[in-house]
Amino acid sequence: MQRTLRDEDKALQRELRAFAESFPDHIKTGYIADGEVVPELLREGQRILDDADLAAPHWPTEWGGRGWDELQLHIYRSELQRAGVPMPLAFNTSMVGPVIAAFGSQELKERFLPKTKSCEIWWSQGFSEPDAGSDLASLRTTAVREGDEYVVNGQKTWTTLGQFGDWIFTLVRTDPSADKPQKGISFLLIDMSSPGLTVRPIKLIDGRHEVNEVFFDDVRVPADQLVGEENRGWDYAKFLLGNERTSAAPVGSIKAALAAAKEHAKATRSPHGTALDEPLLAARFAQLEAEVMALELTVLRVAGDSRDGRPDPASSILKLRGSQLQQDVYELMVDVAGVDALTWYTGEWSSETLPRYLNYRKASIYSGSNEVQRNIISGGILGLKG
Repeated sequence: MQRTLRDEDKALQRELRAFAESFPDHIKTGYIADGEVVPELLREGQRILDDADLAAPHWPTEWGGRGWDELQLHIYRSELQRAGVPMPLAFNTSMVGPVIAAFGSQELKERFLPKTKSCEIWWSQGFSEPDAGSDLASLRTTAVREGDEYVVNGQKTWTTLGQFGDWIFTLVRTDPSADKPQKGISFLLIDMSSPGLTVRPIKLIDGRHEVNEVFFDDVRVPADQLVGEENRGWDYAKFLLGNERTSAAPVGSIKAALAAAKEHAKATRSPHGTALDEPLLAARFAQLEAEVMALELTVLRVAGDSRDGRPDPASSILKLRGSQLQQDVYELMVDVAGVDALTWYTGEWSSETLPRYLNYRKASIYSGSNEVQRNIISGGILGLKG
């Protein structure tokens, strides 16, 4: 099988590879320290991308994007991930930014999109709640209209990097009497410094503080921070999740992790030469390399962006298979590291393998669990009815 790019796409690939390789090393090597995100370096990295018009190349050109298609975006993501450049904050560029650009008022676009693209505003995601994760439509956080404000009460959970957030885009229930739960949900933008909003950390199995609980106690939100129409938030959330699932197959990162594991296997002595000379381990590498290639081909085939405001169900294939391969590759990394995987965050490659493996057990749950993705694939692609 041959995979070839058009001449203009090859030129783009060369341009992006040169840019990524010249990216400041202190950001590439330092934006994760002892397993924790360093927010100042992530912001600095996104400003550099923004200065090069590369923070949100899939956005409309009128808001600083390049209007790139899916193939161009795949090349872009792959080259940045290959070089270890931190990707733009997904909450900003892949989630709330496209929603505001597509459904927000002109005032909201002008107010938020430039600062969202540059990461001057760090966005958090307020979707999941206790007992409302995969069944997101059962959310209970309420927003009651009082004059020119909404009064918000409730709780969100698993808010990734919410400890750094400036604003949070939030799904709230504005019509509890709607005949279907999806019809009574709205999409609000909330300043995280608002009185009554509290962020509390959740410690993860890998020892990191990555996610949080967010509590709303009579938080007052100006009504002009509603995105689109009241009670249409479910439609905007589906649009957002379609974009999120498209980028949930980080082929470049998976390939880089697999290549690093292979290099370490080559350098690890065994009774028969190196670890890579062991037939079973070599077979695992060969199988994963073939599966990553198949995933990459699928990414290239899928037009994952939304159609008329609706996500293509095929984006669920990318999310499902991408998360599975991430977990398989990170499990292989632990096996290559062996007992050295038990020494966490010493600066050695092996010390990062087990925390990464544990952390990415989440990959098959976030952006809609893999069980949900299978339902979408069976109904939206295969036409099966349960």
